[in-house]
Amino acid sequence: MAVHDAKPMIGYLATGILVLALLRLGQTIFVPLVFALFIIALVAPLQVRLQRWMPQLLALLVTLSATIVIIMAVGSSVAWGLSRLGQWLFVNARKFQDVYVHWTDWLEEHGIAIAGPLADRFDVTWLVGFTQGLAGRLNSFAGFALLVFVFVMLGLLEIEDFNRRLRSAALQPHGMNMLHANSDISRKLRRFMLVRTFASILTGLIVWAFAYIAGLELAAAWGAIAFTLNYIPFLGPFVATVLPTLFAIGQFDSWQMALAVFAGLNLIQFLIGSYLEPLLIGTSLAISPFAVIFSVFFWSFMWGVPGAFLGVPILIAFIIYCEKSPRAKWIAVLLSAKAPD
Repeated sequence: MAVHDAKPMIGYLATGILVLALLRLGQTIFVPLVFALFIIALVAPLQVRLQRWMPQLLALLVTLSATIVIIMAVGSSVAWGLSRLGQWLFVNARKFQDVYVHWTDWLEEHGIAIAGPLADRFDVTWLVGFTQGLAGRLNSFAGFALLVFVFVMLGLLEIEDFNRRLRSAALQPHGMNMLHANSDISRKLRRFMLVRTFASILTGLIVWAFAYIAGLELAAAWGAIAFTLNYIPFLGPFVATVLPTLFAIGQFDSWQMALAVFAGLNLIQFLIGSYLEPLLIGTSLAISPFAVIFSVFFWSFMWGVPGAFLGVPILIAFIIYCEKSPRAKWIAVLLSAKAPD
């Protein structure tokens, strides 16, 4: 009997592995598709409301225009911040090289030998090239953006017909369950992004003010980078904290000042990310922190930076679909941080 019960589980596991392999190999198509579905879930209510006052195509044009403006504004902020950082590093490359040599010599004098192969390969021009290359890649997502734009446009045009098909008698009861799940996903993703945007703006402003008061150069660039990277849980704030700290070592040539910058930025990230955001989101989006961390790292492994951004929205959609299924509801309970009913 146990062997008989294990066969379906083995089949589900094999199917899941094959699906994940397909998502990894076909990321050129699946990443824009999932990103487009995420955008559709956010802007579909706006499209529906506008259609009450204007023709469908005009409402679609307004919705797409607003979406493009917002995405370009967010993407341009981090591209601008990294470009400023790359220019500064290019001008002050020699200073960073001298600081690196000074610190490695000091560590070797105290019995900590970290130079070795690292010292032979270290070159600040690599850091400059990496920063400028990252900013360039952020500015060269034209093909990706075009594919997302096409998916979003077609999805918004078909969303009413799709919902109508879900209500048809031939698809019941699965159609209504999917319709309710999609509605819950859209509502919770909008709330999640609203809180995340507010927290990102607040983080960017406070980081800018902190960097300005601390005397850290490129304060506005650090604020722009912190604002954008805050949309990626855990990984984004970590990068937005480490980069200014390394920069402070080169600018001030003082480990005390670098430590103060590191502590201040971590305090900002902790207060906003660990206290303010959960307070604003409430219990409706209470998800296990372990599940959030795993989702971010797993989807970043699968799809890179877009996967890190989409990790939490994918997790939210997965939990909601599990909640709607009696056989998979236990998974939603395990992944949730709130007590079950």
